[in-house]
Amino acid sequence: MLLNFSRKMAAAIIIFPTFLSAAQLSPIGTSQAEIHKLTDTSNASTSTTKEQLAKQQLMQLLEKLAFFSASFTQQVHDEEGNTLQQASGSLVVSKPNLVRWNTEQPDESLIVSDGQTLWLFDPFIEQATAYKVDASIANTPILLLTSDDKKLWDKFTVSQINTKNYLIHAKDSNSRVKTLELNFNQIGKLPELASFTLLDSTGQLSIINLSDVDIKNKPKMSIFQFVLPEGIELDDQR
Repeated sequence: MLLNFSRKMAAAIIIFPTFLSAAQLSPIGTSQAEIHKLTDTSNASTSTTKEQLAKQQLMQLLEKLAFFSASFTQQVHDEEGNTLQQASGSLVVSKPNLVRWNTEQPDESLIVSDGQTLWLFDPFIEQATAYKVDASIANTPILLLTSDDKKLWDKFTVSQINTKNYLIHAKDSNSRVKTLELNFNQIGKLPELASFTLLDSTGQLSIINLSDVDIKNKPKMSIFQFVLPEGIELDDQR
């Protein structure tokens, strides 16, 4: 009731002739400050409703995206727009919480989630690091593509740019990744991701474009298993 009343009040203030004061427009006992408060509440409520609707639509869309594989190119830019790095490789995603991100150029590296552990492997320094998946999602938002967990999604807000573009915001001010933008080629029965963009806490922008996207062939589970190579140091953060 309050939401409906405040929206009507805000509309009345706009529609009525401008020579009427706020006091003349208000019901008996309602001050000008209270009217402003009602208007602010209406705007906040409308914004919240839009965010909730956008999140619901995105989650429903991602529910259809059970798996996909693709090639990727990545560009990293600083706050001034200067290109810091370019890379390419392959990406495979499957639910629940399965990811294989293999960077091939300019240097090889591997990120693998087996659903329980997130593995980061750098052959150049001969080291692998292991994290719990649950503790890594806030700083590895690509894992959101693999999860329908509402408690997890409560940590983020979502805004819709247009019918094929969504912007995900981290609520945690300490999150390394501030926003994740998802751009779709199509959003039909089988949604197809075209690209995504990440903005981190340092102001660096990573733009990842996908090609050769496969949304029909389910990836083999074996590719999400990481075996520590002989002679590689393990930094276990689990």
